[in-house]
Amino acid sequence: MKKIEAIIRHIKLDDVKVALDNIGVQGMTVMEVKGAGKQKGYTETWRGSKREIFLNPKLLLKIVVPDEMVTPAVDAIRDSARTGEVGDGKIFVSTIDDVIGIRTGVSGNAAL
Repeated sequence: MKKIEAIIRHIKLDDVKVALDNIGVQGMTVMEVKGAGKQKGYTETWRGSKREIFLNPKLLLKIVVPDEMVTPAVDAIRDSARTGEVGDGKIFVSTIDDVIGIRTGVSGNAAL
């Protein structure tokens, strides 16, 4: 099993959810995060004064999939989250040793 963590733009969440649903990925966790990368930040004007905002709001998606679903899931996220502009995000893939359902006690791929 693999954990896929994707940092994406807020406006792309619905597109990513549809793309993942289309390939059979059902569960995900979504968190609001802030961060800085190549996009750097932006200038905001509030009540006539300008402020530099260095941390951009993004969404962090966490998805655990069987090994055979990693490539289709990564492709679905990448293709549906892309705008072509700086700040589209990143995708991280890591290994998961086990998953255990709390209610049922089922483990492994069956718990996904």
